[in-house]
Amino acid sequence: MSTTAMWLLLVVVVVVILFASVLYKRSFTVHELSMIGVMAALSLVAYLFFRVPFYGGSSFHLGNTFTALTALLLDGVSGGLAGAIGLALADILAGDPGYAVTTFVLKFIIGIVCGAVAHKLLHLRRQDPANKGPYLARVTIAAASGLLVNVITDPLLGYFRNVYIFGQEYSLAQAMAKVAGGVTLVNSLVSTLCVVLLYLAIRPALERAGFLKAEHTGR
Repeated sequence: MSTTAMWLLLVVVVVVILFASVLYKRSFTVHELSMIGVMAALSLVAYLFFRVPFYGGSSFHLGNTFTALTALLLDGVSGGLAGAIGLALADILAGDPGYAVTTFVLKFIIGIVCGAVAHKLLHLRRQDPANKGPYLARVTIAAASGLLVNVITDPLLGYFRNVYIFGQEYSLAQAMAKVAGGVTLVNSLVSTLCVVLLYLAIRPALERAGFLKAEHTGR
C-alpha cells in the first residue's frame, strides 16, 4: 500500500472514531480536554524516548500506561483518545506512518475497555479508598482489563496489517505476531503496575484540585 493510501486510511479511522466519540459523549470540559492533551503528550514521550525495540517492529514501552490511566480518571473515550492521539503521532514522528493506523485503533480499544470496566462494571469513583484491599483490587482489575485485551488485539490486528497493508508473507507475519504477543504481555503487566501506582497517587490530588469529582461515599 502506498504512503498516500496509508495516510488516507489513518484519516478515515480518526474521523470514524472521533464521530463515534461525539455520539457517545457529546462534550468535553476544559479540564477533560487539558488532561487528554497532557496524557497524549506523556504517551508520546514514553514511546519516543523510553522504549526498547524488538524484532519486527515490536517494542517495550510504557505509553499504554497513560491510556489506561486517563480511562480510570475520566472515562473510556477520553482514555482512548489520549492514547490513540499520542501514540499514533509517536509512530508518525518515528517514521512509521503505516503503524499509526492500527495504533490509533488499538489504543482506543484499550481506553474503551478500561473505562467500561472501571466505571460501568466496578463503579470505581464510588469506591472508598479507605477500604484498601477491595479498592486496590478494583483499581488493578480496571487497569489490567484493557491492557490485557491488548495482548490479543495487538498481534491479531498487527498480523492483518503486515499481510494486507505491508504485503508480508504469511509465515513471516505469523512469526512477528508471536513476538508481538510476548512483548505486549510484558508491556501490559508492567503498565498495569504503573497505572495502579499513578492512579492511587494522582486521584486524591486531582480531586482536591477540583479536576475530578469525588463520588465515593465512605467516611
